[in-house]
This record gives sequence, structure tokens and C-alpha cells, in this order.
Amino acid sequence: MKNAAIISDAKLVSLYISGDENSFAQLLKRHKAKVYTTIYLIVKDQYIAEDLLQETFIKAIKKLKSGDYNEEGKFLPWIVRIAHNLAIDYFRREKRYPTIIMEDGSNIFNSLDFSEDSTESLQIKDETHAILRKLIQTLPEPQREVLLMRHYGEMSFQEIADATGVSINTALGRMRYALINLRKKLEKQNVAYDKNFYPE
Repeated sequence: MKNAAIISDAKLVSLYISGDENSFAQLLKRHKAKVYTTIYLIVKDQYIAEDLLQETFIKAIKKLKSGDYNEEGKFLPWIVRIAHNLAIDYFRREKRYPTIIMEDGSNIFNSLDFSEDSTESLQIKDETHAILRKLIQTLPEPQREVLLMRHYGEMSFQEIADATGVSINTALGRMRYALINLRKKLEKQNVAYDKNFYPE
């Protein structure tokens, strides 16, 4: 095989799909650091990032072998997107009750923060957060991404900007619109949130 350094990603992908297992090893070596950094910026934990890195490459292999790859010449953005989505999914699974502060300073579900969680209040909390997760999924992807990173991932806006490749002002703008849209959706669903949590 020719020197891997001069073989394009597209060619390596094509060779791998044709049965050359070593070609994927070359892609892995070439892009592992970038994919790992993408995940680590979001999860901020070395061991979780390493697990999700493995999961990313396993998912990529499955997609390549099943013929579910049509990103001709764009392997790196494609695999970074898989990594990014897995990292965001990790937060959705692991952190059930994020504190979401609306753009008017109110705290969603503050009224549900009981001093002692009874079985009934936990059930209400679960049901209400299930509604919230569904509503978050209906937001436009850029807004949903920032909201999840900020409230599930507890990332700063600078970290969000770095992880998503946008300016800090863009990240702030997306967050603002995400909260405005989420508030409208909550009101349509008649889901109460505490509008007086932060007095003026």
C-alpha cells in the first residue's frame, strides 16, 4: 500500500469498504486526536471521552459496512458529527434534572424542588422532565445543541463556542432563541414554571 500520508480520506474510505481493514486503521490514526478533542470538550472527563471515542469508531464502522455512508470526501466532518451527537446523547441519558433558567430569569420547575422528594413528587418531576425533553427535541438543531451543552453539560458559552465552531455571540444568540422557543412551547403545553424565582 502507498504511503498513507498521501492517500486521501475518500480513497481510504473506499479501500476500507472494499475490504482493506488497514485503511480504517489509517483513518483512525489520522483523525483520532480531533475526534477525541471534540468529545472531551463536551464531556470534560477523560474516561467517558475514551469510551465515547470507541463508540464513535464502532458506529462509523457499522455505517461504512452497511453502505450507509454518502459523505464523499467529507469523512472528518462526518465522524466528528457522530462523536458530537454521542456526547450530547450521553448528557441526555445521564443528567435527568437539569436546572434550566429561562431568558426572563425564571427557573423551570423550581416549584418541583421539594425539600424531601416524596414518591408522588418524584413521579411528577419525572413526568414533567419527560415533557421537557420532548420539547427540547423539537427545537431547531443549533438551538437544541446549545441548550443541552449549557444545561446538561454545564459548559460555559466560550466552551460551547469552541465545541461547535461558532463565535461566542452566535452561541449566546442561539441560547436566547432556544429559551424563548422553549418558553412558548411550555406555555402551549400548560406546563407551569416559576416566573418569580428571581425577583426583579
